[in-house]
Amino acid sequence: MKLQCFAVAVCLAVGAMAGKYSREINEPSGGDGQTVEFRIAKLNQVWEKAKRMQLSPVRLSELHSDLKIQEKDELQWKKMKVEGLDENGEKEAQLRRNFNVILAKYGMDGKRDTRPLESNYLKDHDVKEGDIFDDPRLDKLWNKATSSGKFSNEELLSLKREFQHHKDKIHEYNILMDTISRTEEIHKNVISPLEGDNKDHVLHQKHTELKQKMRDLNQGLDRLRKLSHEGFTEDSEFREPRVIELWEAAKRANLSKDELDSLKEELHHFETKVEKHSHYQEQLELSHQKLQHVEALGDKEHIKRNQEKYNTLAEKTREMGYKMKKHFQDLANKISRQGLEHNEL
Repeated sequence: MKLQCFAVAVCLAVGAMAGKYSREINEPSGGDGQTVEFRIAKLNQVWEKAKRMQLSPVRLSELHSDLKIQEKDELQWKKMKVEGLDENGEKEAQLRRNFNVILAKYGMDGKRDTRPLESNYLKDHDVKEGDIFDDPRLDKLWNKATSSGKFSNEELLSLKREFQHHKDKIHEYNILMDTISRTEEIHKNVISPLEGDNKDHVLHQKHTELKQKMRDLNQGLDRLRKLSHEGFTEDSEFREPRVIELWEAAKRANLSKDELDSLKEELHHFETKVEKHSHYQEQLELSHQKLQHVEALGDKEHIKRNQEKYNTLAEKTREMGYKMKKHFQDLANKISRQGLEHNEL
């Protein structure tokens, strides 16, 4: 039975997104009496596989947070379906896409990760000393910033975080584009005359999402270009890249001054949460290094104590990561919703 479930998960991983969710995939069996991490079977299968892959503690924690968000969204979708909502299958298609993006993001989609090399601006690019972002535009801006003398050491650390965040967003865009391309290829080979307008609607929604992400990337690059040339201003509101991304989106959303002021206060609270989570991630990495050192010494009692400390810290980091990502999701939706309301007026 477990082998069958794993086979189904593999099929999903390579893009078998045209079918419906089956009860077997979505209900954890729990038949062996073991406590399951997630309420959806395929997410447990991904989690168990990830633990065997020996991902770094921080990356494993990030995956756990992403899976918890996926679980929340899928359980909400189930309620929608029972209520007769999502008739055109748009939400279901988005959930399948998000799941496949998670698999690709953590190297669990069965593909060798060559996506960064597939983008047009990376082809024929020779890696040089000082190239740390795998993108000639980012590397050029970074090298210019570091040699300009405009930044203190602390500001360079903040700037580097923004560059790394943009690099991650490029990677996620490439993953999403690859996932959508594979989905469309599958749809071409599936004869389903009953779908009609629904299929066209879903495909249109996917391409709209891609275009929005590309706009976000271009706007992010413009900000990095301006920062690299002019440096940080004294009235810079935020330090964390994810918070800056939300604030820039809010300023473009045609919000009123009162709404912006209220959101700014909320973003400051969110930034504190992001910084606290980053601190816990650093402590988790240090705890893991200490545990490995103790394990090498072979003192069982010492190993047990450090393992318990590490497990507690890992659990706390995962919990904080989920809350932070959920808060980010809620803020992004709020900004988008308020922007749409103003544009409709």
